[in-house]
Amino acid sequence: MSAEGNRLPVVVAGLGPIGQEVVRSVLATPELELVAALDIDPQLLGRPLEELIGQPAEGLVVEEESAETLGRAKGGALLQLTGSRLPTVLAQLERAISLGVNVVSSCEELAFPWLAHPDTADRIERLASKADVSILGTGVNPGFVLDRLVVTLGAATGLLRRVEAERVVDASSRREQLQRKVGAGLTREQFERGVQAGKIGHIGLAESAALVSAGLGLGCDEFDEEIEPVMATRAIAGPVPVDVGRVAGSTQRVRGFASGRELLSLRTTIAVGAPDPHDLVVIDGDPPLRVRSEGGISGDRATAWSLVNAIPAVVTAEPGLLTVLDLPAGR
Repeated sequence: MSAEGNRLPVVVAGLGPIGQEVVRSVLATPELELVAALDIDPQLLGRPLEELIGQPAEGLVVEEESAETLGRAKGGALLQLTGSRLPTVLAQLERAISLGVNVVSSCEELAFPWLAHPDTADRIERLASKADVSILGTGVNPGFVLDRLVVTLGAATGLLRRVEAERVVDASSRREQLQRKVGAGLTREQFERGVQAGKIGHIGLAESAALVSAGLGLGCDEFDEEIEPVMATRAIAGPVPVDVGRVAGSTQRVRGFASGRELLSLRTTIAVGAPDPHDLVVIDGDPPLRVRSEGGISGDRATAWSLVNAIPAVVTAEPGLLTVLDLPAGR
C-alpha cells in the first residue's frame, strides 16, 4: 500500500500513446496512486507529466528508471508498456521482480510466454515466486477479445467441435505507430521483407491461440500462422498516406491443430479503411454460440483499462507468472 494506506502505488513505464492513456486511467481510479511515470526518451525526461497527458498529474514529472523509481511501486504494481517482445522487456521485468514489485505488462509475448520462450517463462515463474510477486501480460489483443472472452463464452456450451474468432479493425483512427506496424503505405515487396524481418504484423495472435486451447481444453499441439497484405483499392489520406495498389494493412490467421485436426482459427484484419470493423466469436458446440460486437472493442483505451483494472487482482494473486485465465471475472 501507499503511505496513505488505502491506495495501491503504481509506476507507469513507457509513455507512448497507450502509456499516456494508461496514466490517465490510473489517475481516474481512486483506489490507485500514481507515484512515478518513466521513459527513456531524453526529450521527455524532466517534463511535467501534465503537459504530456493534457490534464493535472499531481505535480509529477517524467523520470528515468532506477531502483528508487521502480521501487516506489512496491505493494502495488509496475505498469509496463515498453515492448512487444519478451526479450526486449525482460531486463526491466527482472529488475522489478528483484525489488519486490508486481508487474502488469502490455508485452504481447508475455500473455503466454511458454509458447515462444518456455525457458524464460520458467525463469520468470521461479524469480517471481521467490520474490513473492505476481507477473501478468494482458491487454485487449492479446488479453481479452480473442482469448479470455472466447474462453468465457466456451463455458456456456458442452462438446466443442471447433472454435473461430476474428477481429477487424479500421486503423484509420488509430495511432500512426499501429498503422506502420501493419505495413500501411508499403509496396507488397516492402511488406514481405518487413514480415521476414519481424517488423511487420501483429504480435500476440499465436499467444491468444495458446490461451484459448488451454482455457477450453482443446489440446492443440501445433499452431500454424500466416500473414497477408491488405491492398488498397482507393487512395486514403491520413498520418500514413496509402496510395491505390499499396498496402493498407494486414490479415493474420493462426490455426490450432490437435493430432492433425484443426480445432481453432483466430484471425485479425487491421488495415486503414478496413470495412465493417467488428469482433466475432463462433463456437461450434452443443449448444452453438455466435457473439458479434459491431464496431469492435476499442483498442487503445480498452487496452489501458485492461491493464489498470487487473492491478487489484494481480496484487492479491498467488505469486508467480500469471495469464489472464488466472484472473477472476470482472475487475
